[in-house]
Amino acid sequence: MNRGVKPKSNQLRVGRLTKAHGLKGALKVELYTDDPAHRFTPGAVFTLQVPTGSKWHGKTIELAELRWYNGHAVAFLKGVEDRNEAETLVKAILWIDADEAPDNDEPDAWYDHQLAGLRVMRDGVEVGTIARIEHMPAQDLLIVKAASGEVMVPFVSAIVPEVNVEQGFIVVTPPMGLFEDLAEIAAEEASAEEAPAEEAAAEDTVAETSKDDASDGTESPATPAE
Repeated sequence: MNRGVKPKSNQLRVGRLTKAHGLKGALKVELYTDDPAHRFTPGAVFTLQVPTGSKWHGKTIELAELRWYNGHAVAFLKGVEDRNEAETLVKAILWIDADEAPDNDEPDAWYDHQLAGLRVMRDGVEVGTIARIEHMPAQDLLIVKAASGEVMVPFVSAIVPEVNVEQGFIVVTPPMGLFEDLAEIAAEEASAEEAPAEEAAAEDTVAETSKDDASDGTESPATPAE
């Protein structure tokens, strides 16, 4: 199960638009709420989470109607009148103001500001801190600042089994190699940076030695011209 992250202090994630349905602008919805009858009522306004290059970036959209086809939720949105327009909204994530939702809507979800800065513990050892959260269509990613760089940790319960906001830490059980590979890469890069410096130092030593040999006061025998 995916953990939930709320990008703003007053919003909850309730769904994702997955694909266009039919020719009249409808879209299938992957629901992230157990109460769609309350969340997806006509007139509900959603904040859209889309890539920055999308025409919908920074905009909201209003629900005209939610219907069910073969067990799948299908949304009809105001201003989206045809399939071409619907295609521009595929993979958009829908957020709704928290004051329109019960406090216990997502008990296994946290706001960005609650997670940023938390210590990341692995096998009882601190391996870094959460620098930021990136909201992706499939899942949220915790960007962990480790000693040797940044690590992207999928925010799912299998990898992040415990979140303790009160005590300021999370527990991670990442796949073997996730943090180790980063450390190895950093070590290789550091070694690569040191190698040219060592070679330059060696060249300087050889040059100094040659210079000393040439100026030790000993004259080379002259070769008579033929």
